[in-house]
Amino acid sequence: MKLSRTSLQQVSPLWFGFIVFVLPVAALATNANAWAQESSSRPGDASKSPTSLPSMPAVKNADGTTTPPVAASGPAAALRDVLQAACSQSASEFSRYLTARSKEAFERLTPAARVALMKRFVLLNVPGKATTTANPAGRPIVRCEAPDLTTEMSIGGTDTRDNLAFLPMELRDVTDSTGANVRQISMGLVREDGQWRLLSIGVLLLDLPSLEIEWDAEEAEANESTALGNLRRLADAVKTYRRTYFRLPESLGSLGPPPAVASAKNTQAKTLAATREHAGLVDEELASGNKDGYEFRIIIAGADTLGAPAKYQLSAIPSSYGRTGKRSFFRDTEGGWHGADHGGAVGSASDPVLQ
Repeated sequence: MKLSRTSLQQVSPLWFGFIVFVLPVAALATNANAWAQESSSRPGDASKSPTSLPSMPAVKNADGTTTPPVAASGPAAALRDVLQAACSQSASEFSRYLTARSKEAFERLTPAARVALMKRFVLLNVPGKATTTANPAGRPIVRCEAPDLTTEMSIGGTDTRDNLAFLPMELRDVTDSTGANVRQISMGLVREDGQWRLLSIGVLLLDLPSLEIEWDAEEAEANESTALGNLRRLADAVKTYRRTYFRLPESLGSLGPPPAVASAKNTQAKTLAATREHAGLVDEELASGNKDGYEFRIIIAGADTLGAPAKYQLSAIPSSYGRTGKRSFFRDTEGGWHGADHGGAVGSASDPVLQ
């Protein structure tokens, strides 16, 4: 679902609800004092221990004095960089601010799952352009600008205790001039190997390994539904191809779009007319046989692709069994549809019939 300003206004303050994992007190027993009362500093309040943002000058006040910004290696700077990475959907930069355990799990996620996680931090559906400024107190403000929506994240004063830090953050749509729909979230960071890394959102622990299996299952289910739809799309394309060229395509590539060429006089690429080799009936990705976590094949049943007697089968198997899907799908020579779990192998006409 594409996020709009309306959907942003309806998001719960705990818009990270999909990463729900209740924080066990024992897991942080060595830092018990860190769970004392959380800082009430708002993004506009004075910082408890401000020093400087890299490449950001100190803010000059009305009386001519300057307010030193936050520390370059401090938790506020780390959270700022996390938000910038999430805005641009840079998985490599985002993973730098995860704990070692969470980073390993993050890197095992599929690219789509990584992007889905980063989207939640800025509430944008597409990559945006991140810019950073500071408020009069010298605290970071990250703006994430996308074509249809721009969000702004204001980071508040840091409450640091031992190796834990908590920062209040306000998230808003920049068009919300009244502040009626501002979201307030508390972000937790932990110092690991000398660097501040994401730990929690509110009272929820960001524990990617614990949720990796659940995310894989959700993505696999969605991929399976999409794969069956793509397989039916291929069957429709084969039907149209046969009606047009009086034969079956020799490969899925024959169903793909014609190539684009540039003439010597005109550098703008021009798409060639559809032919038997490039019929233009499906998109390039589907014609390549690999799309949305599944691999697709056409099998000619018999030695001849010509005429009405020629028959074919279609198959779809998960690209990575268990992660991108479990079920294999099969279209038999009579047009029947089947699906079953074959551990990643090709299905058959003996599999359960699908409606």
